[in-house]
Amino acid sequence: MTGILDRALSWRGHAVLALPARLYLGFVFIYACVHKIADPGGFALDVATYQLLPLQLVNITALILPWVELFAGVMIVIGLRTRAAAFLITGMMLVFMVALGWALHQDLDMSCGCFASSSEHDPISSLTMLRDAGWLALAVYVLVFDRVPLGLDRLLARRRG
Repeated sequence: MTGILDRALSWRGHAVLALPARLYLGFVFIYACVHKIADPGGFALDVATYQLLPLQLVNITALILPWVELFAGVMIVIGLRTRAAAFLITGMMLVFMVALGWALHQDLDMSCGCFASSSEHDPISSLTMLRDAGWLALAVYVLVFDRVPLGLDRLLARRRG
């Protein structure tokens, strides 16, 4: 059984399959952070509306999270520290899904806060959770299977080797 798992993990085709997933995820995270960086107050309101964080942590979260999204998005797109970026994205997706699940359970009528701060443009629903589950699956795939990603990681490995 270990031999099958080792072969599955070391299959060279993962780098090619993971590249579109990485690009897609990266651009989603880069796109998602733009409005949050441009309007931290609006994003802070979105964060507060989830009613999960103490009010003292809302503003700092609204200021830091978009930059983490930007950093992880850029890193996964260019293929530098790809697995670390995929780990960050996986963690963020898990947190986002917990927050969405909480909001849905509480029957909150609100914006997701993912791509806009207006509920008409970004309302939460079970489809939001399904969409995020898809992004989580892509991030986990990159994290687990993209061992030698196409990008700067591969270039740097060749220079060292």
